[in-house]
Amino acid sequence: MPIAANPSATANALIVFPLSLTKLQDLDFGQMTVTNAGTVVIDPNANTISKTGGVLLVGTGWHAAQFVGSSAGQSAVVNIKLPNQLTTLTRQGGTETMTLSNLTLEGQAKRTIAAAESFTFRVGGTLNVAANQVEGIYTGTFNVDIQYP
Repeated sequence: MPIAANPSATANALIVFPLSLTKLQDLDFGQMTVTNAGTVVIDPNANTISKTGGVLLVGTGWHAAQFVGSSAGQSAVVNIKLPNQLTTLTRQGGTETMTLSNLTLEGQAKRTIAAAESFTFRVGGTLNVAANQVEGIYTGTFNVDIQYP
């Protein structure tokens, strides 16, 4: 006499795109005070922050953006693409802006991915701060893509 398992077994499967890219962490320049115009630079290779001009960094909450890419089915060569144009950051609740320029990539843009493997990389850039920058939280978005060459 057959006896059924209790509870019944479940079958699962996850379908993923052959090439995928996921953001793990946003680019965050942290907190700063401003007396004169300057810049804040996050270097994704050294994972460091620096400043120029009248910008004073306050605290340690800064970090590069981080992404994970993968090739699910087979080994592949991919190119990571960062935007060339400026990104505008706008003050929440206001109209004041700053610009993000010189987006930089950790390592080489061309990567070889083994089958069913993933890779991570960081993105940094330069925040351009005006002498009379209004206090507040500034946000903006930029796209990072990976593609087959």
